[in-house]
Amino acid sequence: MKMHPCPVTLGIDTHLVPWPGLKYACVQVLEAYCKVFNQQELYEFIVRKTCSSCKCPKDSHDLLHDEWLEIRDRLGLLSKDATDPFQRLTANRPSHLQGYTWLPPNLNSTQVAEFYKDFQSDNVPKVGTPGEVYRDRQILHQIPKQDLALAYCKHVDKEHHSAYEDFVNTRNEIALDVGFVAPVSIPASSCEGCRKPILTGQLGVFAPKFGEDAVWHPACFQCFTCNQPLVDLTYCKFQEALSCERHYAEQIHPRCHACDELIFSGEFTKAMNKDWHSTHFCCWQCDESLTGQRYVLREEHPYCIRCYESVFANTCDECQQLIGIDSKDLSYKEKHWHETCFLCSKCKVSLVDKQFGSKAEKIYCSNCYDAQFASRCDGCGEVFRAGTKKMEYKTRQWHEKCFACCVCKNSIGTKSFIPREQEIYCAGCYEEKFATRCVKCTKIITSGGVTYKNDPWHRECFTCTNCNNQLQGQRFTSKDDKPYCADCYGELFAKRCFTCSKPITGIGGTRFISFEERHWHNNCFNCGSCKASLVGRGFITDGDDIICPDCAKQKLM
Repeated sequence: MKMHPCPVTLGIDTHLVPWPGLKYACVQVLEAYCKVFNQQELYEFIVRKTCSSCKCPKDSHDLLHDEWLEIRDRLGLLSKDATDPFQRLTANRPSHLQGYTWLPPNLNSTQVAEFYKDFQSDNVPKVGTPGEVYRDRQILHQIPKQDLALAYCKHVDKEHHSAYEDFVNTRNEIALDVGFVAPVSIPASSCEGCRKPILTGQLGVFAPKFGEDAVWHPACFQCFTCNQPLVDLTYCKFQEALSCERHYAEQIHPRCHACDELIFSGEFTKAMNKDWHSTHFCCWQCDESLTGQRYVLREEHPYCIRCYESVFANTCDECQQLIGIDSKDLSYKEKHWHETCFLCSKCKVSLVDKQFGSKAEKIYCSNCYDAQFASRCDGCGEVFRAGTKKMEYKTRQWHEKCFACCVCKNSIGTKSFIPREQEIYCAGCYEEKFATRCVKCTKIITSGGVTYKNDPWHRECFTCTNCNNQLQGQRFTSKDDKPYCADCYGELFAKRCFTCSKPITGIGGTRFISFEERHWHNNCFNCGSCKASLVGRGFITDGDDIICPDCAKQKLM
């Protein structure tokens, strides 16, 4: 026996438990077992196809007898006649399954590896792997027992029993069969699924309902609707296409989305793009019928109005009553209100479609909020009304229109600005008023200026007053507070050497000698006769010349 337990011990379908006295394991173990199943992959059915507590589907929780997982027994094929078309499923089966829960008959270990090589690993039914659970679930899904015999149906009325039997007999005769695996012997065969070639000697799956030449790769032997491998090679033929029994049946009759049984009655409910027995379209919470009733969809599940409001409706923060589906639910942050309860906490005026402010978990109309809590603009002194855009800088704040340059009055907005002594300036006005200007051209110095006698100059404006050559990096001096290069200053203002007639500028520490309004460079102050330097020596004038004492004596002798 395999036990797929449910932590809920009530409401078990007793016909699914074949042995009396069978008990469930402890709740803790069962809850752990439930976690094996991926809830997002489970079918979400509504009536007793799901657990009334956790809503997991029946195939996750029922007690399953081993014989139900043998395809032959599940299909009710009790004959052992060798001519039985299903006999090949179990004939010559090896005494062990080589670690698998199912294998095609008559395959050795090499052929088994070849058969499963293109299957996804989770689809291979090895014992103790997800593939074992996958096969069990696919048997329950692809070959639902309620499609096989009336004994497993709970919702087929007596008046429709004959229609049910006609469906079963016709299906079994013309559509339902079990494929078999064998090496391909027909040259140039191609797979009916992918249309790629299957070489002679390779394993293929044959489906007798499609004729002797029809063959598939093992991994291509899939239902054309759900695209899942056909469990244990059990298939139905529908309009020249492979199908699992479930989807074959649904092409013939609608299937109730709640109980998972086929519908043979002419009257049934269509809702949520699905089919239902008229009594089975029920509330996901309380199982009350919704046929002809108002309902609300939540996460693709239908709820009656009472259950939806009790489970999902929000409570109004004002009156503490539930906000029903017929009322508009207004919310702010995590609070909710009826439309008629969405009022100012002070003056009780309606705030629907109006600006409002919140303070200390309460809401206020703009007038009441401003009167009690609003801060004021540092520009105009007026309050900031609820919803008004506010511009802030350090501890000061302005209305957007008040955040303007104090000179030109233009709004600054998100543009750059410069604060100075409680005033705000745009970049242009600040430069115009406070930026350093060249004393020559009076234009703003943005970079690379020169300071001379505490006055700022552009480098290109700091030039010789006479020749206009730039003075930066050059030797220069000044005259009457005007700069001159060394050359121009010497030419225009400097004393001239009595000997060489060149200007004596004194720039760079040049030394010179003066005598009776005559001037000489140090190196030009020489004896007029012997040319010896007279710097630091006595000398005698001889007309316009100066001579050393030795030369003066010689002249007197």
